[in-house]
Amino acid sequence: MKTVSFKPVVALVGRPNVGKSTLFNRITRSRAALVADFSGLTRDRHYGEGRMGSRPFIAVDTGGFEPVAKDGILLEMARQTQQAIAESDVVIFLVDARAGVNAHDHEIARQLRKTGQKVVLAVNKAEGMRYGSATSEFHELGLGEPHAISASHGDGVVDLVEKALALVPGHEEDNPAEEGDGTGFGAESFDADGMPVSDSETDQQSLEADETGAVTADDAGPSVGSAVSAKGADKPAVQHRIKLAIVGRPNVGKSTLINTLLGEERVIAFDMPGTTRDAIEIDFDRGGVAYTLIDTAGLRRRGKVFEAIEKFSVIKTLQAIEACNVVLLMLDAHTEISDQDAHIAGFVLETGRALVVAINKWDGLDEEQRERIRRDFDRKLRFLSFAKVHTVSALRGQGVNALIKSVNSAHAAAFAKLSTPKLTRILQAAVEQQPPPRKGIFRPKMRYAHQGGQNPPLIIIHGNALDAIPDSYRRYLETRFRTEFKLEGTPLRIEFKSSANPYIQDKS
Repeated sequence: MKTVSFKPVVALVGRPNVGKSTLFNRITRSRAALVADFSGLTRDRHYGEGRMGSRPFIAVDTGGFEPVAKDGILLEMARQTQQAIAESDVVIFLVDARAGVNAHDHEIARQLRKTGQKVVLAVNKAEGMRYGSATSEFHELGLGEPHAISASHGDGVVDLVEKALALVPGHEEDNPAEEGDGTGFGAESFDADGMPVSDSETDQQSLEADETGAVTADDAGPSVGSAVSAKGADKPAVQHRIKLAIVGRPNVGKSTLINTLLGEERVIAFDMPGTTRDAIEIDFDRGGVAYTLIDTAGLRRRGKVFEAIEKFSVIKTLQAIEACNVVLLMLDAHTEISDQDAHIAGFVLETGRALVVAINKWDGLDEEQRERIRRDFDRKLRFLSFAKVHTVSALRGQGVNALIKSVNSAHAAAFAKLSTPKLTRILQAAVEQQPPPRKGIFRPKMRYAHQGGQNPPLIIIHGNALDAIPDSYRRYLETRFRTEFKLEGTPLRIEFKSSANPYIQDKS
């Protein structure tokens, strides 16, 4: 007997390009799912949270359902859709009013009837059509009264979701949609992050704090206990969920790693570059630590995929890097490190995110090949000297435990609290051992240091004549601070602030 969750799960099912992702974005009030006029853009189960009045629910966007697929990625998409149906409380089956009924619609309807699942039939793209003409031929699917909607315009969507939720035991329409913005979904709809999200750019200013207590990358504290906190830094007092973005070029093994961690085929892992095109977020606990894993769309060179898909994928990957606490950059041991790998790494460094590098598919390489990869890394990614580098096999699970341990350590380092007395002592010892170079007749004088921020750690140094400190001396100080505080896995920022010189007369 199926147990009804507190938040009912609504699965959106239908053949490719009938508007499932558009409806998903409408009811979750987000742009988390890819939407474009290409068939098959969504290939994985994609979860988001929505709210009908005061009733929260979970929406699942699925890949285009090709129930008769025999092999290849269409079969994988069909398996993902079937799993979404099995874990849902009610299914919204979308069909295309303008295309009419076809054989695939009949096959999907037949399979839905076999499951015994509660189904609401939605006839999408019905804008500008009379209700009767839009829905009449879909009665033959045998799934009850069709509901005409326009996901892109929002017409009929509120009634559709109310009908779906009314079919879930314990979630009948005893709490109708509240008045507010006219959409029926209230002002507190949530996206896949658990954050309230508007469906227009002008509404971004109305975003509110997460009611669930989830912490974003900007305000998150340390996620792990003192066992993995940065040595020498203050121990974290509160535990939060680590947001981990797994990024890299297509087919390096990102989805395989997530599936290894989760023990289920939650993300499609198929031997074809670009099989993950949405950023998929999955909550996961391991070793007493809570994570949100993000498998981003694989970046690929221009010209190898549709331009629109390329644009979506790059943006979503970069957004995931900005939104996370720790980035796991995956490289393929069987290919040379490319300019694109370096660009991804450079963006991670620019955003100041903690970083762990995983060189995947290490098993099966001989020592000569491994040495070639090491030299290639040292030559092209030497600016990532702060990051821990692991050699792993995501498929076999080799090296994964050590990889996760480094993720924990990198996160703890990114949010480490650095005491002012210790920072100042380290600064004074560093200056005594190697004074900064003179600037003309003046030698810069550094008085004290304190922490100015986290994620990444920012150290502010006060003194006189600090305007022309060379980059080489900045790197020297960074190395000293990093070594003393054991800050491995996070960028470290140093900012100099010069005091006004009282001996320079004001000539104004």
